[in-house]
Amino acid sequence: MDLFSEKNISPMLIGATGKAFEDSNYIYEIKFDGERAIAYLDETRTELRNKRNKRMLPVFPELANLHKQVNAKCILDGEYISLINGKPNFSEVQRRSLMSNDFKIKLAAEAHPVSFVAFDILYFNGRDLTGLPLMERKELLQKTVIESNKIAISTVFESGGIDLYKLTEQQGLEGVVAKKKDSLYIQGKRTKNWIKIKNMQDDDFVILGWIQKSNHMTSIILGKYNQEGVMVYKGHVTLGVGGAIFARIKEIPTTPSPFDPIPKGNESANWIQQELVCTVEFMERTANGGMRQPVFKGLRPDKRPGEVIE
Repeated sequence: MDLFSEKNISPMLIGATGKAFEDSNYIYEIKFDGERAIAYLDETRTELRNKRNKRMLPVFPELANLHKQVNAKCILDGEYISLINGKPNFSEVQRRSLMSNDFKIKLAAEAHPVSFVAFDILYFNGRDLTGLPLMERKELLQKTVIESNKIAISTVFESGGIDLYKLTEQQGLEGVVAKKKDSLYIQGKRTKNWIKIKNMQDDDFVILGWIQKSNHMTSIILGKYNQEGVMVYKGHVTLGVGGAIFARIKEIPTTPSPFDPIPKGNESANWIQQELVCTVEFMERTANGGMRQPVFKGLRPDKRPGEVIE
């Protein structure tokens, strides 16, 4: 079976974080604040799957006709984004990802429809393209996709990486991704040939529990596994008690603390089973390994707790 028939692609991942730079061996693209997706498109049908290979069209039905915007049977790698006030809004995409009620999904799709931004092509008319250099794949991508309000091709900048980063800072965008021009596409690999240059740092954590605070707020308890598979305490991030995210956290069954002794300040914690992963943004790491100005960004339904390793 070929890639299209199998429909089980594990996306290649960014493997490095750095500062803005100039290098003729790299291209630069704006990093949109969306969720990664693989689109399988043929003459009659669109199949959209997330990083964990979950079918996403039931949640994003407005993308059901992407196959009409390509001129060949293909597999595209990209992300779905929601624009609010002209800027990508991750919270809206993440909120949609958690929906299950068809009526609410329909209302959300009408109010804030998502679009698909394609930045790679992995398959073209029966041909596996993952062994081609990035720039050859980019050329085929341009020839394959017919842009519309539902699908766009990520703009490539072959120079000006520093200037592009400064522009994203000015516009309040997430940042830039630098990709080596000759990089091959290796499924499931976290490669340093792709470099993330972000205005804010972020990291993923396992949600271990929560502590009720005053003023209708909670502290979410965070952790990561070390290389030996032992859970390590990573502090807190604040979250409001309203909304679907906190409701989802409270649904998780309780469990004893994974720590002995319990870290100071967590004596009144409600510990939960390790089922959820979240992303936290922050300005920088503190001297003791904590986070300065942490902000809860959203859940990561496409990532398992066992993947969150220091």
